[in-house]
Amino acid sequence: MPELLDRFDGSIKDEKAPNVGPVATPGTPLSFSEVLRLRPVRRLWIAQIVSVFGDFLAVFAIIAVVTFKLHGTATQVALVLVSFMAPMAIVSPLAGVFVDRWHLKRTMIASDLMRGVLVLALVFVHDLYAIYAILFTMSVVSAFFVPAQSVAVRTLVPMAGLMAVNGLMSQAQQGSLIVAPSVAGELVELAGANSCFLYDSFSFFFSAALVMTLTIERQALRTESRAVLDSMRQGFGFIFKHSTISFVIVAMTAGMFAMRCFGALLSIYVRDVLHSTSAVFGVLNTLIGVGMIIGTQLLTRFARHIPKQNLVVYGLGGMGIAILTTATFGTMGSTAAGMLGLGFCASAIFITATTLIQHETPHELLGRVMSSLMSLMAGSQVISMFVAGPVAEKIGIPNLYYGSAAMLVGIGVVGHFKLPKGEKAESAKMG
Repeated sequence: MPELLDRFDGSIKDEKAPNVGPVATPGTPLSFSEVLRLRPVRRLWIAQIVSVFGDFLAVFAIIAVVTFKLHGTATQVALVLVSFMAPMAIVSPLAGVFVDRWHLKRTMIASDLMRGVLVLALVFVHDLYAIYAILFTMSVVSAFFVPAQSVAVRTLVPMAGLMAVNGLMSQAQQGSLIVAPSVAGELVELAGANSCFLYDSFSFFFSAALVMTLTIERQALRTESRAVLDSMRQGFGFIFKHSTISFVIVAMTAGMFAMRCFGALLSIYVRDVLHSTSAVFGVLNTLIGVGMIIGTQLLTRFARHIPKQNLVVYGLGGMGIAILTTATFGTMGSTAAGMLGLGFCASAIFITATTLIQHETPHELLGRVMSSLMSLMAGSQVISMFVAGPVAEKIGIPNLYYGSAAMLVGIGVVGHFKLPKGEKAESAKMG
């Protein structure tokens, strides 16, 4: 394992950019500006910004169509998100096996092109169940793209730049989440939902065009002769045997579950506890994204001095404290502070954990490990959508928030005492 951690994979092959920019030693993390000097990273990042923004536009437009045009019920609206998340939970482990075998660049391009065609079909569809079917199929295709992109990042970026690149990808997502709702609302009102679908379709084709300009090479894989189920077992076996990987996957899954439980009931909390309006609800949601962006900006500085496992532990504890603060005081100021803190600490978990997995997983297993993570995170979101409402009705929203906070802090405490000290030290060296 050490040779994997300390190796710089010099596989940035960009015909137009023989000078790929600054390459720091494995122990010196690169900054955002330094990784953006790498032309392949810039292209992948631009593709992420355009594509993710298009996805959020389309999702909000679909919800608007189901709610206001098709007059859907609350359950039917919720099934929009379930249709998109459930396939990732089911298909991802199998998709990871093929991502580890297939050509990365072709997999990413094919996924983008297929999703571009599928979202274009939404322009012509007006049946609720057809919308569910399209979202379901897009999710299946995304189950192949997401781990392929993660493997490509590991291949294209120096080890010291992984934290910064993952931070940039997260910023693209959070920035889109902040801006897209208002833009989607205006577009739906002025030009109709189809304008959002057309942009999202364009964004996938644009992403595919940028990926075509990259030369993504990775080591020859040793899993070609394995049966599919054997390959899946090999991936799961690595996760269970590697304490750090196991912990960060549990941490990300727990963090996502808590955030979704929290977010699913935030509107009710604003109405019944804060006695406020939908406008305040929108602002509070925005504060979570703002917190994540701030956390992302500061994360590379923290990573220079704090082992990555510790950052994940602190992030779990911080998320728990943010939720606890919101539930305990029940005021507008404490809720706003809790939203900022939740986003800030979530960035420490998600970006750091993703970087740790990319660092410590062998190339030939990375697709399966990332797919397993994606499966668990998607599954936790689906479960939280079904669990949050009924549980809150029985014990009350504040008590549900107290339980979420206790879960996060408890997992963080276990991680603090159980993670091997040797791996902590190694993590600190990796940057």
